[in-house]
Amino acid sequence: MEYAYTSLSEIGLKRKDNEDSIGVFEILGGTLFIVCDGLGGNKAGEVASQITVETILETFQNSTIDDFLERIRYSIIKAHEKVTETSETDFGLKGMATTAEVLFIKDDTAYWGHVGDSRIYLSRNGILKLLTKDHSLVQKLVDEGYLTLKEAENHPNKNIIMQALGDGNYIDVELSKVRITPQEFYRFLLCSDGVTAVIKNEELEKFLDDRVKNINQLAEEMKKLIVKRGAPDNYSFIIISKKEN
Repeated sequence: MEYAYTSLSEIGLKRKDNEDSIGVFEILGGTLFIVCDGLGGNKAGEVASQITVETILETFQNSTIDDFLERIRYSIIKAHEKVTETSETDFGLKGMATTAEVLFIKDDTAYWGHVGDSRIYLSRNGILKLLTKDHSLVQKLVDEGYLTLKEAENHPNKNIIMQALGDGNYIDVELSKVRITPQEFYRFLLCSDGVTAVIKNEELEKFLDDRVKNINQLAEEMKKLIVKRGAPDNYSFIIISKKEN
């Protein structure tokens, strides 16, 4: 299965530092994609996200686990332990944490893992599907029937997340996989909430289904739209697309 990808990570217009970290690595006969959104003041979020990308890559690459989903789980947990340990031993980094989105594509299968409120989307033949579920307070209130999706969009506590790497607590890594076939047109999007806070799902669906523009053009247009809408947060994303013949 041949595919192309592009990535971008920007500070935004209202932040002093970029606490997001991303990585794309061609390893083990496939490609590993990582997006992390760091949390914590005094650049601690930046450290947490960088540690996570580095630890996930190293662990995933060196693991002897055959099942790629279990390998992703193990890699995310090891990153969680590393961020937690660093936070506890360095006072200047106390309280740092990060989200983690991991996608590994090999042959005709995409394997993914998720913790936090960054997201992974799949656009298949023009239909957008959010693969992950936000580990956030607002999503929990939606699941329990206290909020509607409409109310959740502008809820004042929408940035409170229930799970993150580095908080010292047990994390439940969300995992799954999806088959992709040569007959289908598909695109994946991994992104931090600096993207989804300003671009709605309906707009993302149109972006990802635009087959006239290549993914570099799409990335530039997404960037322009985020900036036009104020870019209140760091924003990072990776677009992966089936290569057209």
